Amino acid sequence: MHPPHPEIRLRLALDRAAALRREADDQRLARSARRTAPPPRRAGTVRRRVGWALVEAGLRLALSGRGATAAP
Repeated sequence: MHPPHPEIRLRLALDRAAALRREADDQRLARSARRTAPPPRRAGTVRRRVGWALVEAGLRLALSGRGATAAP
């Protein structure tokens, strides 16, 4: 088998280098986006907070209403 022409070898090396640079840039951008992005919020966390706020409000209403109904 004959060795490839020097210009073809150079062109292949340039194309490979450009592909590697693009891949490195993509990985760098993805890594910086992960660092700067806020953590994802879970729907269960919000639901749990609202649920406990309702429980607390209900307990306050129950305790404040108990004193008012106990007096004759």
